[in-house]
Amino acid sequence: MTPDAIAIAAMIILLFPMGYFTLASPAFLLVKLDVRPVALLLRGMFNAHFLVMGVAGIIGTAAFLLAGRLLFAAAVGLLAAVAIGGRRWFMERMDEQLSASDAGDTEAPRRLRRLHWSGMLCNAVLLGALLASIPYIATTA
Repeated sequence: MTPDAIAIAAMIILLFPMGYFTLASPAFLLVKLDVRPVALLLRGMFNAHFLVMGVAGIIGTAAFLLAGRLLFAAAVGLLAAVAIGGRRWFMERMDEQLSASDAGDTEAPRRLRRLHWSGMLCNAVLLGALLASIPYIATTA
């Protein structure tokens, strides 16, 4: 593979999990998060998303390094670091709200919904930035 093809493959590797999350996560807006199995499914989806983005980010960083594109490698490496570091922070907040809901806190599902919205917004911003960078990769390819 040429370095240019490697760079394009790295973008595709990153776009798939972000696109899937963008399509799957709004479905949880249609259900109540005070139903424990639904809230646990949401937690599992976020957990899997962070794990996949961390792995995809590491692979993408390596691909951009192989392609000799250091700026893109640094950006994707930062994305991987945010996914890896953010997973722990985000999962702790979700677990706190799940525990609070189990303890009878009636506001916990509302706070869990806010976490859901913030996760979707962060993914949308990162996806938008990734999509906006495609022309720069295409012109340097």
